[in-house]
Amino acid sequence: MSVIAVVGPTASGKSDLALALAQRLDGEIVNADAMQLYRGMDIGTAKLPIEKRRGIDHHQLDVLDVRQEASVAAYQREARLDLAGIRSRRHRPIVVGGSGLYVRAALDRLEIPPTDPIVRGRLEDELALEGIAAMHGRLMRADPVAAQAIAPNNDRRIVRALEVIELTGRPFSATLPIREYELPTITIGLRIPRSELDARIAARVHRMWDAGLLFEVRRLDAAGLREGRTAAKALGYSQALAHLDGLLSVEQAVEETITVTRKLARRQESWFRPDPRIHWLGYDDPQLTERALDVIGSS
Repeated sequence: MSVIAVVGPTASGKSDLALALAQRLDGEIVNADAMQLYRGMDIGTAKLPIEKRRGIDHHQLDVLDVRQEASVAAYQREARLDLAGIRSRRHRPIVVGGSGLYVRAALDRLEIPPTDPIVRGRLEDELALEGIAAMHGRLMRADPVAAQAIAPNNDRRIVRALEVIELTGRPFSATLPIREYELPTITIGLRIPRSELDARIAARVHRMWDAGLLFEVRRLDAAGLREGRTAAKALGYSQALAHLDGLLSVEQAVEETITVTRKLARRQESWFRPDPRIHWLGYDDPQLTERALDVIGSS
């Protein structure tokens, strides 16, 4: 039984399609959105509340405390256990999310290199001392392929690449994912015009603030949100924290969230677009579920 994956940019309607397919195919859903792993991060991640999940089992939601760091390696291990469990129950596994590396960690033959907090901490100290340009230059000398693949301003990925090179003695590029599924998989992508996507993102961000995002962030802040390396940097949450610190007005926080979310959507499109395995469908096709089922049936 093939795994089904539903991918695409944020605000494109992935959750709705995944629910419809799960109902038709006796499926269970495995989340592949990194921020939806966190308990309590509900409004700002557009996490489906339980009452809207139509009785369908969801996995990899609410599995981390906000003080914990999200780990692709841990996610890969747990998500694959979920996929195996769903298949053992003879249900259809449906992976849904826009975090490209997490999708590939669940589905593809992907080696997750080791990590060492001491090595990483030292490299982060060197980053603070030398600057990102120097660290990117160091990566260019050690692994030109990885340096070309990583944006020069992506400090986290640069540090990670240097960490892997130091720990393994191998180029970081040797561990980059290849497009080869671990299990038989059919991936459906949702295509949406840029102008419509931008409008949907703006509307979603305004809805989040109207629904109480600031209250949610206050509660999470009291529970240790800023102690974590990952959760506090989530889109919308970092802007809400800046507002609570008096650095941004509500209007500025909302507009900045819209801007950075649109940039995220561009990166998601760039991540998924080159993958020839993805079957692209229009997000607003009135027969979207039927079209997706046709793809699944003919693959």
